[in-house]
Amino acid sequence: MPDQRTTQNRALLLAHVAEMYYLDQRDQAEIARAVGVTRSMVSRMLKEAREKGIVEVRVHRPLPSDHELEVALIERFGLREAYVVSQHKADGEHLLSNLGIAGALILERCLAKSQVLGISWGTSISATVDAFELDAPMPIKVVQLVGAIGARNSEYDGNTLVTRLAKKLGGEAYFLNAPFLCPNAETAAALRKTRSVRETINLGKQANVALVGVGSASPKYSSYYLAGYVPIEEIDTLIKGGAVGDVCGLHFDLEGRDVCLDFCERSVTIRKADLVAIPVRLAVAGGPGKVQPILGALRGGFINILATDDLTARKVLDLHEKK
Repeated sequence: MPDQRTTQNRALLLAHVAEMYYLDQRDQAEIARAVGVTRSMVSRMLKEAREKGIVEVRVHRPLPSDHELEVALIERFGLREAYVVSQHKADGEHLLSNLGIAGALILERCLAKSQVLGISWGTSISATVDAFELDAPMPIKVVQLVGAIGARNSEYDGNTLVTRLAKKLGGEAYFLNAPFLCPNAETAAALRKTRSVRETINLGKQANVALVGVGSASPKYSSYYLAGYVPIEEIDTLIKGGAVGDVCGLHFDLEGRDVCLDFCERSVTIRKADLVAIPVRLAVAGGPGKVQPILGALRGGFINILATDDLTARKVLDLHEKK
């Protein structure tokens, strides 16, 4: 078994070979002569360097957008900004990653030093955090707006997302250490009054920017249900109450009106009045299951910046004209 020094020396050699190839633009034959190995060994070493994470390959794919649809969304709903990714495919290939890139591009423009950034949870927020990159640290506070979901995949939970984004920003992370949904309103109210939870909620009220997803009430698309956090009976109750979607667990109907307030009272999350008071409310959402939820969120004023795809945007605008 190789000792630590041998392993370290191997890693240094792999890094040296990778730097000559990727940074110095030297061909494999030239590297082989410099290192004293064969050309085929250099090829294997480059592969090993990628497999061990010494080399990371990042492809910056151009992200075309539909300007006409962006203008239409801004004019119809009074948005500050819209980014409509041109997908050209109904199967949603690469949709989530492209939405994340769009969300990250907008988020970078919205942030400034010493601000407070509030974030919710979900796959689109995770994709946005994945795509987010900064050339220099930006010391801001990143605060969790929604209590812990306890999702099967913790990568999408608010606590994890706050940690990941704060690390990328070089900022401070603030956690909402409470479950999102409680068995009754009394338990939720008691948790909101505890010192640590209250302090985080109060910081969320001071947010300059909110990064949120738009959830669906449909069992086929509901993240709460698919994550195993809310039973189907609870979803049925939401639908019967008129809910088509939610932002930060705050449910609304297709007209954007608040519904299922008992569900909200059982939740540890930012209140609607505090959410809509945040100057920049960026939603990242798209796909066939998000048409009604996005329209409801737009009509209800839950969001004022939207990153979505062209297929979804067109359906949202069409549905808006019909009703």
